[in-house]
Amino acid sequence: MIDRAVFENKKVAFFTLGCKLNFSETSGIARQMLNAGFQKVNFNEVADVYVINTCTVTEIADKKCRQAIKRAIKKNPDAYIIVTGCFAQIKPGDVSSIEGVDLILGSNEKMDVLEYLNGLEKKKTPRVFTGNILKTKDFKPTYSSGDRTRCFLKIQDGCDYFCSYCTIPLARGLSRSGTINETLKLAKEAIETGAKEIILTGVNIGDFGKNTGESFFGLIKELDKLPGVERYRISSIEPNLLTNEIIEFVAGAEKIMPHFHIPLQSGSDKILKLMKRKYDTALFASRIEHIRKVLPDAFIGVDVITGVRGESKKLYRETVDFLESIDYSQLHVFTYSERPDTRALEIKEAVPVEERKERSRQLHELSEKKTRAFYKRFLGTEAKVLFEKTMHDGEIYGFTENYLRVGVPYDESLINQIRDVKLQIMSFDGESISGRLK
Repeated sequence: MIDRAVFENKKVAFFTLGCKLNFSETSGIARQMLNAGFQKVNFNEVADVYVINTCTVTEIADKKCRQAIKRAIKKNPDAYIIVTGCFAQIKPGDVSSIEGVDLILGSNEKMDVLEYLNGLEKKKTPRVFTGNILKTKDFKPTYSSGDRTRCFLKIQDGCDYFCSYCTIPLARGLSRSGTINETLKLAKEAIETGAKEIILTGVNIGDFGKNTGESFFGLIKELDKLPGVERYRISSIEPNLLTNEIIEFVAGAEKIMPHFHIPLQSGSDKILKLMKRKYDTALFASRIEHIRKVLPDAFIGVDVITGVRGESKKLYRETVDFLESIDYSQLHVFTYSERPDTRALEIKEAVPVEERKERSRQLHELSEKKTRAFYKRFLGTEAKVLFEKTMHDGEIYGFTENYLRVGVPYDESLINQIRDVKLQIMSFDGESISGRLK
């Protein structure tokens, strides 16, 4: 039983780093705390409690986590500081060394935050709760709230792959999910918040149902029937799990948007083997070709990591050549940084940091070229746009079904509305289009 009197009118602020999954989980934590009597304030305001949900995917992410923690402590040295998430799970000692931190919760513990709040009294040393995440079988679903337009629905957690460069299994454990019926129930709850679009998110969502005898394909078939939601988007899905069956279902689905985000990581088969990935470039190319065959206008985002150990200039060139040969819409470029306790550290040949940055710059240039060409294809056409709160230079922005960012003259009444728009003028950076309401 939670003693609301302890938390009544206490101000709490939240800060989230990293992926969409983290944002979904922060919302779940916030709902628990608000239901217990806390009042939510902005992170840059003085609060009684600060909750920092962390990421550890790169060295830069670690640095941002430390900065966010110290910023909260500086804002109010007397505040109760809670640090959770992947950085807290993998490096609790690093977090403990930051003076002013009070409570450290691992990846499995964070969704039960109220159980660990033994009052809000600060101690000389932080309390640390980080269990053996690799033995965790519990799945704790949640969804983001606070934005009526879009909702991130957590359908899966963890990963069984243990790619050589990645710490995610060490941070989040092995793959697990709820049942289809449990997920549908949560989706209905999310819809009741007023969201028009639901983004299906997780660590390895294509693995949904692995522990329940169900499948991701089975889930999206049921979600597409669910009344009340206008749109679904599939977040990052592994190419070996994105089957032609799924692609063809999306092509005929009523509510699942023509938008795919597929991690490639490298366009060199040798590097893919060093990474311990579960596909080769031929399989990846076949997935792109099939999407373009049945959904020619689909937005396709592709993840790529550059500068990994063992990536010689020749192998990097193979990646560039491969990326120039396939038809995608945008790259998400990550510059490799060494992660502790990963097998990639056994590879002796390291790419100098400056060379990593240069390769990243080149791939960003390639991405800009591909994105601009994709956007240009749709000038002069009409599209359905779901408008968000975002405003810039007198325009309100939203996204088409195939994820083109579109702006029209600002009108507050358009927020969370789907409207037909004539796409007219591409922005200077090639990553948005100005349009006219029909």
